[in-house]
Amino acid sequence: MMWLNRKLLYADYFLMILGSGCLAFGIVSMYSPVGLVTGGFSGIAIIVKQVSSISMEREIPLWLTNFVLNIPVFFAAWKMKGADFVKRTGFSACMLSVWLYILPTADMTQQDPMLAAIYGGVLSGIGIGLVLLAKATTGGTDLLAVLIQHKLRHYSVIQILQIIDGLIVVAGLYVFGVKTGLYAVIAIYITSKVSDALMEGMKFSKAALIITDCYEKVAQALMKQLNRGVTGLYAKGMYSDTEKCLLYCVVSKKEIVDLKEIVVEIDPYAFVIVSDAREVLGEGFLEYTKI
Repeated sequence: MMWLNRKLLYADYFLMILGSGCLAFGIVSMYSPVGLVTGGFSGIAIIVKQVSSISMEREIPLWLTNFVLNIPVFFAAWKMKGADFVKRTGFSACMLSVWLYILPTADMTQQDPMLAAIYGGVLSGIGIGLVLLAKATTGGTDLLAVLIQHKLRHYSVIQILQIIDGLIVVAGLYVFGVKTGLYAVIAIYITSKVSDALMEGMKFSKAALIITDCYEKVAQALMKQLNRGVTGLYAKGMYSDTEKCLLYCVVSKKEIVDLKEIVVEIDPYAFVIVSDAREVLGEGFLEYTKI
């Protein structure tokens, strides 16, 4: 058991290193060369770099701004989330600053803001998603979003992150102009979709609501053949004015075809509603793990 826990810990730190590297590469090679402010402390760092190059005639490096801004946030995280969380996030934040320091500045998009928004968004989304999968963040607004989500559980980390980053993008409008800001919105959208898909895309299941007069036979067949639980919800048909039993069953994406075949075989006139179940926690699906 100790060996397994250690192996999982090493895997998490590998994800943090890889994720922070992807994020840093997107910032250095995609965002910074075209002045694309997509939010985060890295976005603030891009603004500071631009302003300092004009006012001071000397650029403040991205890694330095990112490192300094993270310090007060970590004090709050230590109090709210505990030492273990701060340790992981601290490692990710330091790795991001290290990657920002060692990666050479190279304009991979040839001053094309659209390419920067698309590819930078994909790289950032992969980076953020990998780090969050390791139960950490890269610090900055990522960490702020996790701390806020600790209090507002009905919002996802990505949703909160979008709001915070949006405010930073507005600040970037005054430095780089409206056109660049609009491209930044595209990059943020892509980042959120990619990171969402990475964190939750493999967790999708299917929820089926079945209306049939043969509900007992259908329920028994589903439980026996698919080994899935079925819940009966008693309701009343308003058109027929009769009592009915609605069957509710959650299955994997692969099993939904078998479910429909089982239902139709027993009752060809059954009414089946299938919808996406974004994340299912419990026996036979996923275990809940705190971030």
